[in-house]
Amino acid sequence: MLESLKRAWWRRQLADPSFACLFEPYEGDELVSIDCETTGLDVRRDQILSIGAIKVKGDTILTSQRLDFLVKPKEPVSEKTILIHHIRPVDLEDALPVEEAMRRVLDFVGNRPLLGYFLAFDVAMLNKHVVPLIGAPLPNRQIEVSSLYYDWRAKQLPTGANIDLKFETIRERLDLPRRAAHDAFNDALLAAMMYLRLKGDWRPEPEG
Repeated sequence: MLESLKRAWWRRQLADPSFACLFEPYEGDELVSIDCETTGLDVRRDQILSIGAIKVKGDTILTSQRLDFLVKPKEPVSEKTILIHHIRPVDLEDALPVEEAMRRVLDFVGNRPLLGYFLAFDVAMLNKHVVPLIGAPLPNRQIEVSSLYYDWRAKQLPTGANIDLKFETIRERLDLPRRAAHDAFNDALLAAMMYLRLKGDWRPEPEG
């Protein structure tokens, strides 16, 4: 009930009625795994450098339905981004402006639930730009893969045992393929694989 009231309130705050569909209850079987690479972990100060997202339908990762693009920051970024993300400042010169990037994300995600690792941070970074754009934050249901992993792993260990929730640890424990780190699309794809592996249901997208 509380969630429905919050959705209704935010819907009334919309600056652009064309986004009202975001606040409709979702009744399908798709999720969107999403990840943002950023200049740091301070939501107020840091900036989004790239966004990756991929759809999951039932037990299938839809590799043909994806987002993978750089975002042009509003402030100059440090050369240290090269060391962490392998993104040079020159690579960002022709990247998508933030507002266009947010519109692409909103169009792609719709009202589907969101999936990810450290998802609350990514959503907060997106909302920093989504709220000024549409007048409301992302209302989508959120599924955190580290929480799913914690519940799964806790059943295998003695009560009170420490559970390592690092991304790489989860990938190794679930026996998933290694992919380039600090890459938004790769991290979104791995989060989708983690989700389906934890459900016991990971299949590639059918060919053809």
